[in-house]
Order: sequence, then C-alpha cells, then structure tokens
Amino acid sequence: MAKKHSFIAIAGNIGAGKTTLTEFLSGHYKWQAFFENVDGNPYLSDFYEDMRRWSFNLQIYFLSKRFDHHQEMLSKNSGIIQDRTIYEDVEIFAKNLNDMGLMSDRDFQNYSKLFQSMEPFITPPTLLIYLRAQVPTLVKQIQKRGRDYENTIRIDYLERLNEYYEDWVQRYPHQKLIIDTDDLDFVGNDEDLGMVVSLIDKRLHGLFED
Repeated sequence: MAKKHSFIAIAGNIGAGKTTLTEFLSGHYKWQAFFENVDGNPYLSDFYEDMRRWSFNLQIYFLSKRFDHHQEMLSKNSGIIQDRTIYEDVEIFAKNLNDMGLMSDRDFQNYSKLFQSMEPFITPPTLLIYLRAQVPTLVKQIQKRGRDYENTIRIDYLERLNEYYEDWVQRYPHQKLIIDTDDLDFVGNDEDLGMVVSLIDKRLHGLFED
C-alpha cells in the first residue's frame, strides 16, 4: 500500500488515458481525485475553432483553475491524485501555442510572469506519472470518447505536444515514473493494470529510482 499522504499527479498528452487512470487509482488507494475541468470549460470549444483568438483566454483559465486545485489539494490531510499538472500548462501547452504563433509574445510573457508569481506557492507531487503515447494511440482514444470539439484537433498539433512532453519530462527534477501506454490496456486488462499499480507502489516506497 502506498503512503497515506502521497500526492500523485498524472501527466500526458490529450487522449493518453490520464482521467481513466486517475479514476482507478483514486478508488484503489481510497484517495481524493482532482480532475481537469474540461466539460465545464467556457473557452475550449471556441479555442479549437480559432486557436489564435482564444489561446490566451484558455491558458489563463486553465492556469487559474489548476492553481485553485493545487491550493485545495495542499489543504487535504490524505492522499490525493491529480489529473494533469499546472506544470504542463506552462511547459507544454502555452509554450507550444507561442512557438506556433498562436499566442503572441506579449501574451506569453504576461502568462509566464503570472506563473512565476504562483510558483513559490506550488508544491511538486510526491510522484509524477507520465503516460507516454504515440499519436495513433492518442487519436484512437480521442475518437473513442467522442467529444465534438476535439474533432478538429490536428495531427501535427498532437505531434508537437508530444515533443514538448518528452523535453519537459527529461528535464523534470523531481521523482517521476514514465509508462509507455501504446501496448497497455489498463482499462480492459487486469494484468496490465496490476503492473502499473506495482510500478507505482515500488516508486512510492523508494524501491528504485531514476
């Protein structure tokens, strides 16, 4: 059994399986789950229709909600599991939008300064789990969940996000666990799910390091 007050965060690209794994681990460890606010997001549908117009609004919304979640999580006297981290907003999504010319340098600089002001109040997770998935796997999962606003996501957009994820995860300075999910089915295969739980338990108990 994992430590009582552990803070696990699940990171990964769109469609990597973060929410599914967060739901399972929450039930398995009897910990409170904090999910990314997707369905109630007032900007997401507009963003996928016009990324340049809505990129800054969307990223500020995500940053604000993620910071609120983070502060709420830190107040809990129990184990917690988070679906996507605040670091991903900054290191992956906002940076990619800026590099693609979909967020202006001025907006990105303001966004980055806001995060720098928040950073002293952010505690990194006990363990970061990165779900690595290639683009065909991501597309399959995105199509399976059938969200209309995700139908316009471009392949090259997912590819670029994967590149940013790989760069960020290699630089991430705290404890992490990378799980390749292309050949895993932790929804329908109990053996695969058991392997994932075993890896997490070992990492949380310090039985192996990076």
